[in-house]
Amino acid sequence: TDRENSLIHLMRVNLLKRMESSINSFSLTLIKLIDTNQKIIDMIDNHNDSVFEEASIVDVDIDSDEYASQLIGNKVKVLISDVDKIRWKQDLQSDLDKLEELQADSLEVDSIRDNKLQILKQNIKDKINNPFNRDNKKVIVFTAFSDTAEYLYKNIHQWAKDEFKVESCLITGSGTNKTTLPTKLKDLNSLLTNFSPISKSRDKTDPTATKEIDILIATDCISEGQNLQDCDYLINYDIHWNPVRIIQRFGRIDRLGSTNETIQLVNFWANMELDEYINLESRVSGRMVLLDVSATGEENIIDTQNSNDMNDLSYRAKQLKELQETVIDLEDVSGGISITDLTLNDFKMDLMGYLKTDEAKLQKTPLGIHSVILNQNNSNSAIEKGTVFCLKLLKNEVHTDNYSLEPYYLVYVDEANEIKLGFTSAKTILDIYKNLCMGQDDAMVEAVKLFENETDNYNNMSKYTTQLKTAVESIIGKKEESGMDSLFSRGGTTISSDSISNIEDFELISYLVIK
Repeated sequence: TDRENSLIHLMRVNLLKRMESSINSFSLTLIKLIDTNQKIIDMIDNHNDSVFEEASIVDVDIDSDEYASQLIGNKVKVLISDVDKIRWKQDLQSDLDKLEELQADSLEVDSIRDNKLQILKQNIKDKINNPFNRDNKKVIVFTAFSDTAEYLYKNIHQWAKDEFKVESCLITGSGTNKTTLPTKLKDLNSLLTNFSPISKSRDKTDPTATKEIDILIATDCISEGQNLQDCDYLINYDIHWNPVRIIQRFGRIDRLGSTNETIQLVNFWANMELDEYINLESRVSGRMVLLDVSATGEENIIDTQNSNDMNDLSYRAKQLKELQETVIDLEDVSGGISITDLTLNDFKMDLMGYLKTDEAKLQKTPLGIHSVILNQNNSNSAIEKGTVFCLKLLKNEVHTDNYSLEPYYLVYVDEANEIKLGFTSAKTILDIYKNLCMGQDDAMVEAVKLFENETDNYNNMSKYTTQLKTAVESIIGKKEESGMDSLFSRGGTTISSDSISNIEDFELISYLVIK
């Protein structure tokens, strides 16, 4: 049931992303779904049980043409005779009716009624008529989908040429590029060189060329590694799932060597409040990650009863809010997020790789192990002096809903004994951990010496027991009076049960001291 629901929500979020991009892309997706459903209904109607009555999927050659009419599915093949055909056809027909109704509504929104397209054309018009850098008419329009890019080019290239006498081009990949420029060369490099002749040094490669392209419509195939700083105006027609991609796109024109005094970024945000938009994505994508999780052996990472709130989605919300409120540099972003980040899947893959070679070493590692490291990246404001604690919940009485690492908790406490990052920011804490420790195979002697001097060779751990107390309190949400020296004492790492109510439910796994 969870697997079926995962597919349902995956399809839903894909439809919503297509609709957010353009009504044209949404319509094309509906057409494909309608065609697929109708083909399956036709196969069910034409199926004859008696022909392969005794057939078993184990004995069937799924690549044989003989069974083509008896099998449904792409990668996973299913015999039609093994399906409840009556019920499935009813469900398919119900879906088909809804899809056709949606398609009829979407097709009514043509290019004239497409308000988002009209706003884009108005932006281009204003930019060309009122350039803010020495008659610079150049505009880049980015979109996540090639269907949307094709739609925009179809409705803009001739309009721009007739209205403003400017050339346009479309770049979506090899063999699909187009341009109004009278040239036979439509490869990516040629088009980009004609769009940004100064930064691409066209005078050296093609000194006879005189005409330029002023409007570039493209997908993310050129979002990295291209110098297009002749342009001073970039539009994101839709918002990519990864907010860092937005900054990478902007980096095509926000580059050294630009002759423009001013550059501008324009984002087309979803037609709703940003918080509502994030919550929408939370609701529809919560279970799609189960397909990835099922491969890790951690089937219970997501609470199937309460999957509405995904903690890591707040990470993306924070990034998107930063993008909406201010223009930031790529170096200032604390990291990107992808679909697999919802379950910290990248870190799990790293761990699985480590277990293949060093599992025995990990099993012998004692609880309460620690390390000390110097923060040599002082430019990263997200990293401050403090301690990252890893705690394990021993009992079920204390728990948090929808937390993907339970029973383990990561908490980052700074030098002022304040919570720098709480346990709900596990993804960010792990990013910092990886940033500091990757490649550091041996202990940093200088850092360890500082720690030994500070703690009188581990005889005075009061500062860190106080930080640990703060970390635990941030998890259980209570302020307690007693200390927890037993966590640092030899021979055991569990707080005595008579010291602090509920805190005895936690065990110290490890801690990283940042100097």
